[in-house]
Amino acid sequence: MKLYFLPGACSLSPHIALREAGIPFELVRVQRGEKKTAEGKDFSAINPKGMVPALALDDGAVLTEGPAIVQFVADLAPASKLAPAAGTFARYRLQETLNFLSAELHKSFSPLFNPKVSDDAKALFRDQVAARLDLLAERLVTGPYLFGEGFTVADGYLFTMLNWTTHVGIDLARWPALQAVRARVAERPAVIAAMEAEGLRR
Repeated sequence: MKLYFLPGACSLSPHIALREAGIPFELVRVQRGEKKTAEGKDFSAINPKGMVPALALDDGAVLTEGPAIVQFVADLAPASKLAPAAGTFARYRLQETLNFLSAELHKSFSPLFNPKVSDDAKALFRDQVAARLDLLAERLVTGPYLFGEGFTVADGYLFTMLNWTTHVGIDLARWPALQAVRARVAERPAVIAAMEAEGLRR
């Protein structure tokens, strides 16, 4: 199994999930902007969408899109409890949260990394991010993680994006609960290993 990634990008979320699940995998870096792997292979031949993450399975199948990958990983290792059992209402709640993180929060962050987007437009997107972070902070009143006491793949995805705030001019001090969950997730052994492997922790 191979995970194609960019350091610190949204591919960090399935990277964390794989390590939390204890599943053996190979990490393959994709060169930013070049659509090539570190070995010079054409990444678009692996994922025609041209975006990380992509998970190449041993049978040749390739799975893309972070929310799909992390649920697949969770189902490969149910004992890790990274996701509720498939078909349960709790699983649909997890899917609801992953969809919100992907469609609402993640996509609001994207323009903030684009140098072609004007400062005025970026201010609007920062406001959008803040409104979504308000909602997520409210969720954390009931426990240390998004779904209470247990870490799930949703927390790994949220952690990935909370790390982006320092690069786009958003101060997490406004949300103590989000600061706390970011610090809590950062100390998990699997997360430390993922961050070190991507060169994000020294």
